[in-house]
Amino acid sequence: MNAKIKLLYGILVLIALLLPFQDFIYLVFAMKVLCFALFACAFNLLLGFTGLLSFGHAAFFGTAAYITAYVCKEANLTPELGIALGVLGSGVLGYLIGSLAIRRQGIYFAMVTLALSQMVYFLAVQIPYTGGEDGIQGVPRGILFGLIDLKDDVSMYYFVLAIFLLAFALIMRTVHSPFGQVLKAIRENEPRAISLGYNVDRFKLMSFVISAALAGLAGSTKALVFQLATLTDVHWHMSGEVVLMTLLGGMGTILGPVVGAGIVVGLQNYLANIGSWSTIATGFIFVVCVLAFRRGVVGEILAHLKIKP
Repeated sequence: MNAKIKLLYGILVLIALLLPFQDFIYLVFAMKVLCFALFACAFNLLLGFTGLLSFGHAAFFGTAAYITAYVCKEANLTPELGIALGVLGSGVLGYLIGSLAIRRQGIYFAMVTLALSQMVYFLAVQIPYTGGEDGIQGVPRGILFGLIDLKDDVSMYYFVLAIFLLAFALIMRTVHSPFGQVLKAIRENEPRAISLGYNVDRFKLMSFVISAALAGLAGSTKALVFQLATLTDVHWHMSGEVVLMTLLGGMGTILGPVVGAGIVVGLQNYLANIGSWSTIATGFIFVVCVLAFRRGVVGEILAHLKIKP
């Protein structure tokens, strides 16, 4: 890894560690950015590095959120167990949906994932365990490992930060491993990867399941941070938002989805007082960024500095 990139990561981690000691950024807002940054990074693993466009990633995000919220509230499980079950659930769902979706390519793959995701949404509306349109509210944050009370926002922030850093490190290791190189080969030229003897479908499915599980990790964490899981988490709008975050930040870059998530969540937060106009403003900014930064914000910066993503 480039020395400048290592230095940048070190500075960003230091800033994140010192964030609770400042007064100009709310910790709940920072935690929301971290949750959606992880969601975008998980999606980027599939789109940016494998070349598979999924329009149904909200299914994994929302399913894990519902599972974690339900078991923590109804079964009084500890937060670490709730998150583990949420990730497991999204991973299993990812395997089921991925097994069907990888049979198709291009727009057909995207449409299959969207259709199956909508099935998950309608299940969330109908089954009684999700609370229907009310969702699951009042989810207790609990006590982590029986030692750390997550009711305190500072403790919760550092827990969310630890989850994000571990998942981010896992994604980096995956991308720069031989497995990651095969994923890039599939993205660039799938027929050639097949001719080299790789079982492309198996690699696609593995990438899909890892991405789904990490998206579930983001959803489970978000459910504990805001203490609720709602239909918004499984709606197709959520799938659209994560695509927007990835494209804005820079598809196929490690740090791009984090920047994209920060931009989108920041716009939603600070433009909320203008009502529905916030959506128009966000769309306008997205159009400007697409025209001005064809590779995304981070992608353009790396290209200007002549650094490989």
